[in-house]
Amino acid sequence: MTASKLYILDTNVLLHDPKCLFEFKEQDITIPMTVLEELDDIKDRKKTVAQEARFAIRAIDNILSAANSPTQITKGVRIMLPGLDRETPLGKLSIFPDHELGARQGFLPADKNKDNQIINCALHLQATNPHRDIILVTKDINMRLKALGAGLLKVEDYRTDQLISDLDLLPAGHQKIEGNFWDRIEQVDSYRDGDRTYHRVNREMLPHTYPNEYIYDESKDFAARTISIEDDKVVLLDLGYSHLMQQNCWGIKPITLYQAFAMQSLLDPTIDMCLLNGAAGSGKTLIALACALEMVIEQKRFNKIIVTRSTPPVAEDIGFLPGTEEEKMTPWLSSIHDNLEAMHEHDERPQSSVKYAIEKANIQFKSLNFIRGRSIQDAVVIVDEAQNLTPQQLKTIITRCGKGTKMICLGNLAQIDSNYLTALTSGLTYIVERFKGFEGSANVHFEGIFRSRLARYAEEHL
Repeated sequence: MTASKLYILDTNVLLHDPKCLFEFKEQDITIPMTVLEELDDIKDRKKTVAQEARFAIRAIDNILSAANSPTQITKGVRIMLPGLDRETPLGKLSIFPDHELGARQGFLPADKNKDNQIINCALHLQATNPHRDIILVTKDINMRLKALGAGLLKVEDYRTDQLISDLDLLPAGHQKIEGNFWDRIEQVDSYRDGDRTYHRVNREMLPHTYPNEYIYDESKDFAARTISIEDDKVVLLDLGYSHLMQQNCWGIKPITLYQAFAMQSLLDPTIDMCLLNGAAGSGKTLIALACALEMVIEQKRFNKIIVTRSTPPVAEDIGFLPGTEEEKMTPWLSSIHDNLEAMHEHDERPQSSVKYAIEKANIQFKSLNFIRGRSIQDAVVIVDEAQNLTPQQLKTIITRCGKGTKMICLGNLAQIDSNYLTALTSGLTYIVERFKGFEGSANVHFEGIFRSRLARYAEEHL
C-alpha cells in the first residue's frame, strides 16, 4: 500500500538528527540530490558538524545499498530499522534528481541558491503527486516561509526529538514549598546514616518530586534533596539551609540558595553528572571551577580537570590559531581564566596563584573535535556553553567518561549560537529532560545575576 505522505528532508534536519530517517514510521522519505551535495561539502570540513554529516551519509548508504538499480533508488528502497524484523511497517527512502528540473513558472530562482532548489523539488512533487501529501521538513524558519510563499501547501519543523513543548516545563531541579515544610507534615520517619540525616515522608506531600531534586521552603530553615521514591514514601536527605549557605570551596561561598544547591551536588561523590543552566552572570562557571579545584587539589578525589566547549559557528575551525591543541583552545576558554583571576584577585601575586592552580589541578583545555574515542579516567570534565551542542554531541561527550570521572555541563539556553539548534532542541535541554530521575545526575537552574547591574539590565530588557 502506497504511503499517503511523502516527506522531503532539508540538509539541516539530517545534521540535527542523523537518525531521523527512522522516525517517519510508515511514510515515505525523499532526499533531493542538492541535499546530498551539501552533505558532501560539509563532511570534509574541520567542524563538529562534519561528524553528523558523515553519520547521515552512512545511514542513507546503508538503506540504499539494498537497491538493485538506479531506477529503484529513484522509486524508493524500503527502510529497515536495525534490530527490528522485516514486518516493521516503515516507509521507503528515495533520492530525487532535482538537478534535472529546469526553470518553470512558479519556481524560485535557483541558480546559486540551494534552498530554492530544494523548495522547487517540493513544488514539482506536489504538482505531479496530487493524491499525496507532500511535506517539506526543515529547521530553517526563513526557508519554511519562502516555501509557503511559493505555494507549497505543507511545511513542517522537525520536532521528533523535542521532549518538551515549552521551556517552562523544563525541570528546574528545585522545588519551593509555601510556608513551613514541617507544619505540613503529619508523620515522618527520621533516621541517621553516618553523619547524614534522612526523613521518610508520605509521597502525597511531594507528588511530583524526582531523585536529586532539591526541596526548600519559605522559612529559610528547611532544605533537603530527594534521594529515592518508594511506593508511597519519599526519602529526603536533610541538608539544612544554614549549612548549605556556609559551604566554602577554594575561597568561594554561595550567594544564593541555587548556587548552594549546585555546590552541594558538585561536591557529593554519589552524583556523577551535574547540569547547571541559567543566565549569564549567575555564577555557573565560578561555582563549577571552585568546586573542581577543591575536589582535585584539596580533597584529591580526582587527578585532573578537563575543560572543553563548543566553538561558535563564526569561527569553529581552531587550526588557524598558533600553537598546540591546548593553546588553540585557550582563547575560547577565556571564561575559565577570568574566573580563576576573580578567585585570586586579592592574593599578593594573582598571576602566580592562577598559574599554580592550573598546574596543581592539571587543568587541560581540549577541543570537542578530538574528544571522540577517548576514555577519560579520574577527572572532572567541565563542558562550557553546552547549549550549543546537539543531543548527539553531548551523548558522545558523556560516553567518554570512564571510571571515577565527574561530568559538569554549563549552559545558558537564552544564548544559542548554533545554526541548527533552538532552546527546545538544544542538547542541554535534551539531557536535562532525559536524565531527570537518574539517581546519578543532578540539575540546578540558577536564578539571579551578580556580574553587574549592566549585565542584569541587558539580560532582562534586551
